[in-house]
Amino acid sequence: MSRVFERVAILGLGLLGGSVARAAKKAGRASQVVGYARRRGPLEYALAEGIVDEIADLKGAVSGADLIVLASPVGAMQALVAEAAPWLREGALLTDVGSIKGPLADSLPGLLPTGAHYVGAHPMAGSHHQGIEFASADLFEGAPCVVTPLESTPAAAVQAISAFWAGLGAHVITRAPGAHDAEVAWVSHAPHVLAFAFARTLADAPAAAGELAGSGFRDFARIANSEPALWAEILNTNRKAVATPLKAFSDALADLARLIEEGDTEAQQAFLARARASLEAITQNVSSPVSPAS
Repeated sequence: MSRVFERVAILGLGLLGGSVARAAKKAGRASQVVGYARRRGPLEYALAEGIVDEIADLKGAVSGADLIVLASPVGAMQALVAEAAPWLREGALLTDVGSIKGPLADSLPGLLPTGAHYVGAHPMAGSHHQGIEFASADLFEGAPCVVTPLESTPAAAVQAISAFWAGLGAHVITRAPGAHDAEVAWVSHAPHVLAFAFARTLADAPAAAGELAGSGFRDFARIANSEPALWAEILNTNRKAVATPLKAFSDALADLARLIEEGDTEAQQAFLARARASLEAITQNVSSPVSPAS
């Protein structure tokens, strides 16, 4: 059985932070879970619902914690760690739920006191719903969780964080931070861009077109319901990596549009066949469906 952390501090109590708290308690991976958030509402809700055992200010949350889970927006994590660093115990481990790993790997380790270690993680799980009221202990069951250690990260720290996420039900995959950002740009970030862009064009659709929308439309457009502020931050932070799949998509869309305009059925069929083959090739090792907002 993997390590049971004595005191786990969850910094940020939204959907993911709340789900980590629920899952850690359900799976017996934490003896005590303490929550911290900037806003009072999520804190009070988490305590009243038994999602956490205790709520505290930042100093009270991280003091004595052997595991700290950063569940704030990615853009806030550096300042959060810098503020918390003086109160971290020796041997404390930090992980996170952020969708971008390179900037965190570059900035967070240098903020930590000697003996504390950061091991990045990205659980590929979520929902277009936001807020701790939607937190679920089963959110990570069967979902990929990418763990992104640095070469200098002690093996024991990597093993402990990997075991923690596996203990919450996730399928753990290891990547270098930069490789994670490049790959997730293709399988998560670019699909969100396309869904958002398509949804934006629906302002020009016939008013009654929605009456004809079936499951195919709903499946494709679903992720456009994701939180705009969250996704604007994700796309801006990973903009260099996202540019590559977006350029490839733009070229492919232009090619297909040309074939449709020319009425070349044979060429269209060949294009669609190549598309299906590419999809099959990249999804053959998928361990579970990727949920929206991952």
